[in-house]
Amino acid sequence: MKAFQFIAAQKPAELREVAVPEPGAGQVLIKIGGAGACHSDLHILEAPPKPGPARKPFTLGHENAGWVEKLGPGATGFANGDPVIVYGPWGCGLCMNCRVGRENYCQNPGDTKAGGLGSDGGMAPYFLVPSTRFLIPLGTLDPREAAPLSDAALTSYHAVKRSLHLLGAGSTAVVIGAGGLGQMAIQVLRVLSGATTIIAVDTSADKLAIAKNMGADEVLLSSDAAVKRIKDMTRGQGAELVLDMVGANPTLNMAARVARVLGHLTIVGLGSGAVPVNFRGPAMECSVSSPYWGYIPELIEVVSLAQAGKIKMLVEHFPLERAAEAYHLLHEGKINGRAVITPND
Repeated sequence: MKAFQFIAAQKPAELREVAVPEPGAGQVLIKIGGAGACHSDLHILEAPPKPGPARKPFTLGHENAGWVEKLGPGATGFANGDPVIVYGPWGCGLCMNCRVGRENYCQNPGDTKAGGLGSDGGMAPYFLVPSTRFLIPLGTLDPREAAPLSDAALTSYHAVKRSLHLLGAGSTAVVIGAGGLGQMAIQVLRVLSGATTIIAVDTSADKLAIAKNMGADEVLLSSDAAVKRIKDMTRGQGAELVLDMVGANPTLNMAARVARVLGHLTIVGLGSGAVPVNFRGPAMECSVSSPYWGYIPELIEVVSLAQAGKIKMLVEHFPLERAAEAYHLLHEGKINGRAVITPND
């Protein structure tokens, strides 16, 4: 079968011929419906080589949904043909964090490499998952549409949920970056905290129009004027929650200026920027954090919200042969929602 693979650091990914994997004990073979293309993949492809042995080639795609194709010996709980979404951050399964479904914070992270982030991922017709504990039933949801729920939605959901205690009546949340992650964060904020005023900020008028459609109360082009408008809307106090879905220096600079005293500044994007910290900002006792992905129980909650029609990802589909094009468009900022590769179309 063909697979879209990372070859080497700072080299373009390539379509290569690989064998269809055979599930071993406890493993599950998934027929891929959709595999999302994520900005973190671009970081993997563009990052300089690390010291030590070179990374071996692996198939990209850590945001996956499909159908159970074959169960390995001892794998139970699912049947062939079941539609499923795959929880992405694979942990050891044995440490305290993994035992409560927080495998994104596995205490033995060197023991495993998540699919699409070091081991073979879902940008191929078939994808090998090491355990059924990583599979969540999709019910009536289409795997071709649902794949981004496993990362774009889960990451946004986790980032919002941890700050819900701040988002009472009269509160404000600012979402900086209205791409796939930001669009999902806006919907999650609207569902979980209906009384919060949601402000979306981006450099793209097109993405801001989508953000407005998704439930943002106010949309602002990124500028000093946007900072002033946020301060005016919050009576000079700033926002209880600021979600930076980009994580670059300019966006973090803005985030630090608009977060309020005792607020949360949450860095979700992987832009490698730094929060400017001095006595003038961020505001007093504003907590700065950078959560990673989300928990298995939270993915179950995300799927339930999608099944109820309360959240939905804007998806652009690409066949496997056009995966390189999808990543080019993502790099250029021309994907308005989430690019999803569909290897079996």
